[in-house]
Amino acid sequence: MSTKAKKNALRAGTVTAGLTLMLLMSSPAFAISRDDGDDPGPGLSVVETLGLYVVAPIVAFLVIAGLVMIGSKSDKQTTS
Repeated sequence: MSTKAKKNALRAGTVTAGLTLMLLMSSPAFAISRDDGDDPGPGLSVVETLGLYVVAPIVAFLVIAGLVMIGSKSDKQTTS
């Protein structure tokens, strides 16, 4: 194994070990019990969830794409 390959393997191992350690030490990610002052609101319905995480991003994408297309068309008209 070449020196460069050994350095790359050591670097990859260090990054992997550090990432694993960070994930294991991040207790909020694995929180099971409630904390003092924790007051979660009511849950979302299925319709609200789909609207927030499916419909809203699609609408945002379409609006942005439409604005880009309008800007692109006006550029072509002025240069011709």
